[in-house]
Amino acid sequence: MKKIVVLLFTFHLSLFTAVAQLQTNGGIQYLQAMQKDMSTDFYDLSNTYFLADSIVSFDAAKGEGTVQWKRYRLSPRQAFNLNGYWPVRMQMLDFPDAAYENDPELKIKVEFISPRTARIRMLTTPIEPKNTDQEDVMFCDGFKKAQGQMWASKSVGNTIAYTSPYGSIEIHKYPWRIVVKDAQGKILTQTRHNIDNDSSQVKLLPFSFIKRGSDNSRSINPVLTLAPGERIYGCGESFTSLNKAGQKVHLSVTDPQGPETDGQYKPVPFFFSNRGYGIFMHTSAPVTCDFGASYIGANRLFMADELMDFFVFLGEPKDILNEYTEITGKSPMLPLWSFGTWMSRITYFSQKEGLEIAKQLRAHKIPSDVIHFDTGWFGVDWQCDYQFAKDRFEDPVKMLKQLAKDGFHTCLWQLPYFTPKNRFFPEIIEKGMHVVNATGGMPVEDAILDFSNPATVSWYQSKIAGLLKQGVSTIKCDFGEAAPYNGFYHSGKGGLYEHNLYPLRYNKALWEEVERNYPGEGIIWARSAWAGSQRYALHWGGDAATTNIGLLGDLRGGLSFGLSGFSFWSHDMGGFVTVSPEDIYRRWLPFGFLSSHTRAHGAPPTEPWLISESFTNAFRDCAEMKYKLMPYVYAQAKDCSERGLPMVRALLVEFPQDKGAWLVEDEYMFGSQILVAPLMESGTSRDVYLPKGKWIDYQTGKVYEGGYQTIEAGKIPAIILVRDGSLIPHVPLAQRTDQIDWNQIEWKAYKVDATTCSGLLFKPGDSQIEVIKR
Repeated sequence: MKKIVVLLFTFHLSLFTAVAQLQTNGGIQYLQAMQKDMSTDFYDLSNTYFLADSIVSFDAAKGEGTVQWKRYRLSPRQAFNLNGYWPVRMQMLDFPDAAYENDPELKIKVEFISPRTARIRMLTTPIEPKNTDQEDVMFCDGFKKAQGQMWASKSVGNTIAYTSPYGSIEIHKYPWRIVVKDAQGKILTQTRHNIDNDSSQVKLLPFSFIKRGSDNSRSINPVLTLAPGERIYGCGESFTSLNKAGQKVHLSVTDPQGPETDGQYKPVPFFFSNRGYGIFMHTSAPVTCDFGASYIGANRLFMADELMDFFVFLGEPKDILNEYTEITGKSPMLPLWSFGTWMSRITYFSQKEGLEIAKQLRAHKIPSDVIHFDTGWFGVDWQCDYQFAKDRFEDPVKMLKQLAKDGFHTCLWQLPYFTPKNRFFPEIIEKGMHVVNATGGMPVEDAILDFSNPATVSWYQSKIAGLLKQGVSTIKCDFGEAAPYNGFYHSGKGGLYEHNLYPLRYNKALWEEVERNYPGEGIIWARSAWAGSQRYALHWGGDAATTNIGLLGDLRGGLSFGLSGFSFWSHDMGGFVTVSPEDIYRRWLPFGFLSSHTRAHGAPPTEPWLISESFTNAFRDCAEMKYKLMPYVYAQAKDCSERGLPMVRALLVEFPQDKGAWLVEDEYMFGSQILVAPLMESGTSRDVYLPKGKWIDYQTGKVYEGGYQTIEAGKIPAIILVRDGSLIPHVPLAQRTDQIDWNQIEWKAYKVDATTCSGLLFKPGDSQIEVIKR
C-alpha cells in the first residue's frame, strides 16, 4: 500500500512539474499562482509583427510625430536539420485591402517632466486613448498638478535632439531609434532596429508590436541595447539576485508562497542601470523583462499592453529614485510608534492571550509598542467578518483601552476575499461589490471585493472604521494577489489591466480610512503592491521559510524593494512557516531590528521568553539597541520619505562611484550612516565588503579600512559598522516610544580621518530635518 501511495505521489509530482514547465515554456497558464510570461506571445508564428522602421514626420516644437512600422511574419528556417525562425517582410492579405495599411504610420509623442525626466509614448493603433492621467491611481497628486518643462531641441539632418543639463534624448529618423545619452554625450542605451541584425546570425526581433492571429489584440515589445558590464536593478520586491542583467523577470502580481522563488508579491514596472538611466514602464498590464537572458546584448520588454508609455530618468540611483517617486509618490512619514517592536504570532485567539502577551513584554523589559492579532480574532479562524469573537473577546473595547494604557497599539488581520460560508457573502453578491465574470457571475468560488467600485470601497471602509473607532490602531492588509485575470471590473477594464492594480487599490482604500481616523498617522501592514503603493505604507516581505535561504530571500527582497521606490519595509523575524530554529531566529534579530519596521511573527512560539532565557536576553539586547537609536531611525525615516530613498538601502545607492558596492547583496546601509551585514549562516564572523574609507565597529569601536574584511560579530550577532564622520544620536532607554525623552539626546561622534562629523535630527512635532555638525 505504501508503495502505491509513493508511486501515485511521484506521478502527481511529475505531472505538476510537467505542467509548470509547459506554462513557463509555452505561455499556458495552468495555475493562477504562476506568473504570466508575456514573451511567448512574441514567438507565435500565427501573429503578425510590425517593426518600428522610420520617422515619417515629426514636429520638434510639439514633440509629436509618426513612425512607420513595417509588416513582417516569422518564418521557420531550417539550417542543417535545425529549425529556427527569421522575420520576413509580409504583404497583407487583409480584406478589404483598401481599408487597412500594410505598413501603418502611428503616433509617437515626447514630453519632458523635469530636467532629468522625459516621457515617451508610442501607439500601436490609429486611435489615441484619452488622457487619463488625472484618474490614474499609479500617479501621485503632485505629478497630476505639475507642469512639464521643455528641453532644448535641435533638428539636424537625420536627428532630432532634446537636451538638458543632465543628458539628451535623440530621435533618429532612419533607421528609427530613440537614443539616450548622458551629459558628456555617451550613449547609455538605445532602441534596436532590424538593421542591427545584419552583423549577426541571431535574427533578434527589434522594437516591435504584434497583432495576434487569435483575436487581433496588440501588444508592444520595446527592445533596448544592453551594454557590456551593464547591471540592472529594481523591478519590485524580487528575491533573485539584485542584478537583473541575465535574468527574465515577470512583472505580474502573484503569491509566490515565500521569498525563495522568482515570483513576487510586489512587482514594480521600474528599473535602473548602473550606466545612469532608469525607466518606469507606465502600465498595469503584465510585463516580462528579458534583461539579456535570451540575447546578451538586449533588454527585451515584452508587454501585454498595446501602448508604450515610458518615463526615462537620468542620473545616479538617488536622482532616479527621487524622480520616479515624484511621479508615483513618496512614502509618507509614519507614526513614531510604528518604528517600535511589533509582537505577533499566527495567532492570538483571545482577549486574555493578547493581554498576557503585553504583560509578559513589560515583565521581561522588552521595549515594544504593538500587539498584532492575526487570523484568529474572528468567530471562525480565517473568516473575516470585522467582529471580535464574542466568546473569546469578552470586552474588546476594554481590552484595547488597557493595551493603550500599557503603551501598546493594536493591529488586526483581514483579507479581501469572502468564502461562501462568510456571513457577508450574500450581501456582497446582492450589492454587486465583487469582481464578476463575463456572464456577471462568479469567476471564482469566493467573492473578491472590487476596489475599482466606489460603492465597494465605501462599504469596506465603513467596516474598517468600525474597528478603528473601537480603538484599533491599524490593519494588516493581507493577500490581494488573486484578482482574476478573467474577471470584469467596475472600472470598465478587464483583468489583464486590473489584476496588477488590485493591490494598489486595496492598499489605498485601507490606508486612506486609517489616515481619516488618525490624521497624520496613516499606516497599514500590507503584503501585495504595485507601482504607487509606496504612498500607502508599509509593506512586509511575506511568508519566509525558517531557513538561511528564507533569510537571504527576505534580505534580497527588501533591498530590491527599496531600489523600486519604497522607503519602508519589514519582514517576519526568524521566518514564518514553521517554528524557527533558535540559531536562525537569533541571527535574524539584528536584521529585523535594524530595518525600518520590526515584527516578530510566524508559527509559535515567536515570543522570546517561550524559547529560552539566553534568547530572551538576545532579543532584549536588539530591541534596546533600536530604541536607543530611535532619534537616528526617526530622522533617517523622515529623510527617506522626502527623497524616495529606502531605509534598508543597497550599498550602491549610497556609494554609486564604488564599483564593488554594485556587487553586494547580503549587506545593506540602515539609513545613510550605519552598515549592517547579517550572519547568513551559523558562526560568529563573516566576510564583509566595505566601501572606501574608514569604518568603526558600532559594538567594539574597532576601525576597519575599505575593501574586503573578515569581521567578528559582537554581542549582537551581526556586523554593525558606522561611517567615518558620522554623528549618531542616542536617547536613554525607554520601554515604549511615547516615553522617549527627546530632551536627552546624546550625540556620539564616529571619527577617524574625518575633520568634522554630521548627523540628522528630526523630532516628533518638528517641521523639517536639521543637519547637526560637530
